[in-house]
Amino acid sequence: MYDNDLSAVVSADRAHVWHHMFQHQLLESRDPRIIVEGKGMLVWDQNGREFLDAVSGGVWTVNVGYGRERIANAVRDQLIKMNYFAGSAGSIPAATFAEKLTEKTPGLSRVYYCNSGSEANEKAFKMVRQIAHQRYGGKKSKILYRDRDYHGTTIATLSACGQQQRATHYGPFVPDFVQVPHCLEYRKQWDVENYGLRAAEAIEEVILREGPDTVGALCLEPVTAGGGVITPPEGYWEKVQEICQKYDILLHIDEVVCGMGRTGEWFGYQNYGIKPDFITAAKGVASGYAAIAVLITTDEVFSMFKDAPEDQLNHFRDISTFGGCTAGPAAALENMAIIEEEGLLANTTAMGTRLMEGLAMLEDKHPLIGNIRGKGLFCGAELVADRDTKEPLAEKLVQAVVAECDKQGVIIGATMRSIPGFNNTLCFSPALISGPSEIDRILDAVDNGLTTVEATL
Repeated sequence: MYDNDLSAVVSADRAHVWHHMFQHQLLESRDPRIIVEGKGMLVWDQNGREFLDAVSGGVWTVNVGYGRERIANAVRDQLIKMNYFAGSAGSIPAATFAEKLTEKTPGLSRVYYCNSGSEANEKAFKMVRQIAHQRYGGKKSKILYRDRDYHGTTIATLSACGQQQRATHYGPFVPDFVQVPHCLEYRKQWDVENYGLRAAEAIEEVILREGPDTVGALCLEPVTAGGGVITPPEGYWEKVQEICQKYDILLHIDEVVCGMGRTGEWFGYQNYGIKPDFITAAKGVASGYAAIAVLITTDEVFSMFKDAPEDQLNHFRDISTFGGCTAGPAAALENMAIIEEEGLLANTTAMGTRLMEGLAMLEDKHPLIGNIRGKGLFCGAELVADRDTKEPLAEKLVQAVVAECDKQGVIIGATMRSIPGFNNTLCFSPALISGPSEIDRILDAVDNGLTTVEATL
């Protein structure tokens, strides 16, 4: 398929590229994988090998699939006309996309541009701290985060990391970040009938322990991603919203993974009737065609940063250099248009149902599957060594299932370097353009992968 000799590229990669989340000792005995082309949901490596990508670029990003010429053309045209100016000024694509984006988020009306999900979350943390100093004498500065949730790679966002292995070795961390319990009913901490309500009440217990007058915000993923693809139990979000309103706590929803259609709604929180004060989004905003992240907030929050113009420290004194790039919003506009024109929200719901139904059949067939979870095209299957005890399947065996799928030309994911002893959930996040044939191919690969691994036990 490829005429060019890519051996020089492979050598350059091996010698100079530091890959993400990767143990490079492995490359002393094998070549790195170079992805050289993508079209739709297919990608090809340097050897011409074809793969069906069931993880949207590896980390839930390429929502509208590969090879979208209209997005690339829009970015090219915009860069020729005006590529960059610092965010202290505006641009045509930034203003246009902000207007269209906030049409999808009723109650949220102001967009802050930056270049990564980590950065977007850190902006929200800074806003919470500045509000604490300007309005509460610095006291209402604590930010609550949830066990198993993940919000980014910076030291501040790792201070709000509910995945211990991601944070190990990177402390000491920023003070006044406080963890609340997770809401994964399959690994429930309380033997109660209404688990969702109890898990939310556990957040209130932390607030009361810390002192409501010290807590400024609660930061949660609508569906937990790398911590195990955790969908919230019934009644959870309603109670969380009530608690935040009761104690005057800002609700920050991290939509970096769920945003822009992944769950079948524009944003994950919209499945649960939540009214957040902040949402942050990144990965699917432009489907990886340009680097862009956004923080979206309310007029009420925004007004706190302009109500005392005589005070030189009153406004949000922050900048994101690459938040001034015009490629991001230009790509995001076309990405949003594709989702609308091709009906990809409805398709995500339909294909997500097909994927979950298929996983349920695999659960009946394979004793290694302990629990399946998902919303839209954001699904997971937790693997166990024993269904009765729920003992997690050894990580090497989980990775063996992933490897078997890879041999069949299907790239799936699995939780890794997240929770000690619980990196045992297979992850599926195919593009929103998925059709029945792609979903069935993913399921067939997993079926065969589980069968192969089970035969070794």
